[in-house]
Amino acid sequence: MGQHGGAWWPGKPHGRDQEMSGPGSAPVRKGPERPEGLHRGSYDSSYDGTGARITGAQGLYGDGRPGGRGRSPGRVRHPEPDHDRPGDRPPGGHVPGSEAGTADGASPPGGRTPSRRFSLAQGFVRALPVLLIVAGVFYDLFSPPANTAGPLFTAAALVAAPLYSLRGTVLTGAAAVGSVVGIHFAVGRLQQTEEITEAVTVLTAVVLSVLINVLVRRNVARLASAREIAGAAQRAVLPEPAARIDGLDIAARYEAAQADAFIGGDLYAVQECAQGVRLLVGDVRGKGMGAVAAVAVVVGAFREAVEHESRPEAVTRRLERALTRERTLRGGLEEAEGFVTAVIAEIAHCGVVRIVNRGHPAPLLLLPDGTLRTLETREPALPLGLGELGDGPGRAEEWDFPPGAMLLLYTDGLSEARDEHGEFYDPAVRLAGRVFAGPGALLATVIDEVAQHTGGRAVDDMALLAVRRRAVP
Repeated sequence: MGQHGGAWWPGKPHGRDQEMSGPGSAPVRKGPERPEGLHRGSYDSSYDGTGARITGAQGLYGDGRPGGRGRSPGRVRHPEPDHDRPGDRPPGGHVPGSEAGTADGASPPGGRTPSRRFSLAQGFVRALPVLLIVAGVFYDLFSPPANTAGPLFTAAALVAAPLYSLRGTVLTGAAAVGSVVGIHFAVGRLQQTEEITEAVTVLTAVVLSVLINVLVRRNVARLASAREIAGAAQRAVLPEPAARIDGLDIAARYEAAQADAFIGGDLYAVQECAQGVRLLVGDVRGKGMGAVAAVAVVVGAFREAVEHESRPEAVTRRLERALTRERTLRGGLEEAEGFVTAVIAEIAHCGVVRIVNRGHPAPLLLLPDGTLRTLETREPALPLGLGELGDGPGRAEEWDFPPGAMLLLYTDGLSEARDEHGEFYDPAVRLAGRVFAGPGALLATVIDEVAQHTGGRAVDDMALLAVRRRAVP
């Protein structure tokens, strides 16, 4: 996960804190001056390409101020009223930083998509053994007798070993040896010492290529077995939540930055309880098996705490104690791996969502009309594992969660995804003013846009959890 650059730390100005105004709003804390242009942690209120503008106020609570006692309206991004939004994006809408590809997956103007370029490169590599043999034949036929194409035939056999099946490797080797012998026989030089030496050299390379192919295939089989085991481990530690729980539609995705990786330091969990449905999304500082062990500890402790604790604050205290206990009892969980940012949310039966934020990126609330609210808490606490350095587990704060609204929880692999120019993917800016068919569609769109934004070069894992409260018929 890196170093939690996107976490909201007490005492540290948040990247998105800025002055906002609205009816009856009061001044709020304003962050440091930002350079011109859109980048992570900034929002240009004059920009209307996404069909969104800041009109709400954050941090306004009871005692006569808007927002109601104990509830924050969040930072609100309303859609422009003159846009028709039956679908994903207002007509002609543009997203900053989306030049790497269009929102619907089309190729960017004037160039191929990264996946297209990769496909062409992959096709060329697979055709390389055949091209080498063809080049060798032409070289031997049309070059002076003193020259030899033996290196090309040798390379063809060796290149085929990791690319082709055993049968394909043998056929490629046979073609290479046959070409050498056939050319020398046709020109009447087959019995000369140099030509015999060349043929034996190519034959030796063919035998080696077959042995290499056998070893590669054996390792591939072992890797496939390891992937299957990793997949089973992921399903055990991060099981796929039910698509519907207690009037809620739910979707979760884990996107590993490392190819073929199944599980890392990001986590999510969903569990029903007497109070409603509780959610957890978190990010372990660190990598490797230590981070995976911390994920297992946090998720296990969360499931147990949900069954026994009546308030989200008590759940966070349980998680804190579990990390401290495991760090003491097991050497595998080093001090660094005990540091976990997390958001614990409780969607109550009465139509509100209660959130405790432990140094994690703030959740987003997407309303049915396209309005987006960033649910930043007034009193964010330190990450799990560092609670002893703070004032307490953090206080749960409430927001309305109306029918048809969607809640998006995510790790900083999303908000810190960069393009080739170093610009961050800002989900609050990208998703404002857009309407999605459901949680699954929302996550699919976000994942596709991040892949386009980064050009397929993501450096951090992403855990995404989206929940929609079904509209009352």
